[in-house]
Amino acid sequence: MADVQVAPGVTIPDAAIAFSASRASGPGGQNVNKVASKVELRVDTRLIQGLTMGARSRLQALAGKRWLDSGILLITSSETRNQVDNRLLAETKLIELIKEAIVIPKARRATKPTRGSQERRVTSKKERSQVKQNRGRYRGDE
Repeated sequence: MADVQVAPGVTIPDAAIAFSASRASGPGGQNVNKVASKVELRVDTRLIQGLTMGARSRLQALAGKRWLDSGILLITSSETRNQVDNRLLAETKLIELIKEAIVIPKARRATKPTRGSQERRVTSKKERSQVKQNRGRYRGDE
């Protein structure tokens, strides 16, 4: 397999990718017991060229439990009954994950609540306060 171009300037070298196949779980009878169709894709993220530190930390957050302590990303695929198709699916998952991590999230711009929303909030608080005050014991004619 050749180097994978994820985006302009971001390349996964062939040396960073390792595939392994194993038996898939789930239904399938005799075929599932004899065919290694599940594919594990391991990527050493330290070797990905053009990946910034920010993108790397976003990739780690997106990967979740698939991120191993040594900086290796583990992606598995066992959707199909064919090892070749599962390998292609695993590669696609990897590329989509890296593309998502490359995108810099838009910074939230702080805004003030509108005067109307503040007034509605205060009014509803006063109404609730009044309801709770009215829950007191009935005093009758004293």
